[in-house]
Amino acid sequence: MKALVAQELSGPAGLAYVDVDDVVGNDDVVVVDVGAAGVSFPDLLLLRGEYQLKLEPPFIPGMEAAGVVVSAPYESEFKPGQRVTALTMLGGWAEQVAVPPANLRPTPDDLDDAEAVALLGNYQTMYFALAKRGALRAGETVLVLGSAGGVGTAAIQIAKALGAKVIAMVHRPHGTEFVESLGADVVLPLTNGWLQAVKDHTDGRGVDLVVDPVGGEVFDDAIRALATEGRLLVLGFASGGGIPSVKVNRLLLRNVSVIGVGYGEYVNRTPGAQSLFEYGVAELVRAGLRPPPPLRFPLSKGADALQSLADGGVLGKVVLEP
Repeated sequence: MKALVAQELSGPAGLAYVDVDDVVGNDDVVVVDVGAAGVSFPDLLLLRGEYQLKLEPPFIPGMEAAGVVVSAPYESEFKPGQRVTALTMLGGWAEQVAVPPANLRPTPDDLDDAEAVALLGNYQTMYFALAKRGALRAGETVLVLGSAGGVGTAAIQIAKALGAKVIAMVHRPHGTEFVESLGADVVLPLTNGWLQAVKDHTDGRGVDLVVDPVGGEVFDDAIRALATEGRLLVLGFASGGGIPSVKVNRLLLRNVSVIGVGYGEYVNRTPGAQSLFEYGVAELVRAGLRPPPPLRFPLSKGADALQSLADGGVLGKVVLEP
């Protein structure tokens, strides 16, 4: 079968589209014909050797996949021909992938494979972030930094679905119309003076929750944007500007919190927890939530897809289709 293989840890340039051994099923895994595989910022970090998970090449990346069951253990609830989605952790960027049954879920009938993949990692992460870590309540105001990317897209849609008002910041001018289409109440440019603009739109009060996948130099102002008892959710450092530090006296004097969001680590340490957040996202989908149309690349052009993500040219979610 064909697959994208990381042959060296040099980012997109280290990927090769090559023939690899076919996947072999056994009593412990379900073999899936991949219809779509997700591309996310952690994939980029992994291929640069900058992710918390360190792997030696060669390996097949890809943490999210959707497709059709080819074979399954005899007593499995999954059957050949059934459409499924999976958090694969690795191996998704291939024509087939083997997945433990516990990592699979049936794909909703009204979503295609690319849409189903778009609802996996980012949307479950943001449901976990907003509903559990941030304890978001209806009527609160959420500020989303980096709102045009995959995490930001999910943050806006889930916060709105949970009854919040959303202020979205965009640092790419061409992303403004896209972010407005997601339902944000206010869309502002992430330029000099953005903090005052946020204050103006909240009558000087500030926001209840900040979603920050960006880090870097905007972090200090993000804390200043919080209202009393506000919470800042740390999801990553996409700016590449380094990991910011917290001056804890600001937290004390203003009664605000900085909260880490590590969804993968949480579900790894809390058996069965993932099903709760899958259920939460599924309920929002049943109520009408749909991801924006993903940006689709053929699997053979996976290096180009990843480079587009690295260059900041992607709005929303990128998927690869074998």
